[in-house]
Amino acid sequence: MITVKNLSKKFDGRPVIEGISATFEKGKTNLIIGQSGSGKTVLLKSIVGLHEIDSGEIYYNDIRFDSLNFKAKKQVRQKIGMMFQGSALFDWATVEENIMFPLDMFTVMTKEQKLERVNFCLKRVNIVNSNNLYPAEISGGMKKRVAIARAIALNPEFLFCDEPNSGLDPKTAVVIDQLIKEITIEYNITTIVNTHDMNSVMGIGDKIIFLYQGKKWWEGSKDNILDSDNRELNDFVFSTELTRKIKGV
Repeated sequence: MITVKNLSKKFDGRPVIEGISATFEKGKTNLIIGQSGSGKTVLLKSIVGLHEIDSGEIYYNDIRFDSLNFKAKKQVRQKIGMMFQGSALFDWATVEENIMFPLDMFTVMTKEQKLERVNFCLKRVNIVNSNNLYPAEISGGMKKRVAIARAIALNPEFLFCDEPNSGLDPKTAVVIDQLIKEITIEYNITTIVNTHDMNSVMGIGDKIIFLYQGKKWWEGSKDNILDSDNRELNDFVFSTELTRKIKGV
């Protein structure tokens, strides 16, 4: 479980996220949604520690992450898997080397143990016989799968996915969503997904936090999001063709 309390972050004196409090539950896909510029990515990167917050508290289970020193934060980060927007694979490295990267950085496993873990992760994301391929040689959907495999290489307790479906066709996006959902349940991970894709919201949104102009504007699940009377949320939700079809309008 991850808990944030009154989280705020400014850039050049301009508030980007303000007073956000939320609990992200274990074994569930927790989604952060909102329009571009609403603060989704800043919130996610603040929780991970890629941005230093101006005020507030961040807890990983019972550990107050924001107050830790560099060494202690590194220990917590070993329990974190991160899938960056656009996959962020190393172009110069093979699929195998990309997935092995966090194992090289954070473990003292032997080469054989690392390779065994890499192959396990590749099998889990339904990719086989691709170890020696380079990112330029695989499709966008395969790149996302490799990014997920790398994110789970350390068997994390916490998984962060920043716009995992960006650049994908709708069919492939659904496959990636379901893979994230399956892994979350299978390994009982606390998963946080940053997205503006309503297909993802309606498909895997166990818990949803809607940001508007840097503030938490609504919180709920996919089961009640369509019935909300929150005007800004409705403007966001019903701007997509998917939700128009769901409501029959």
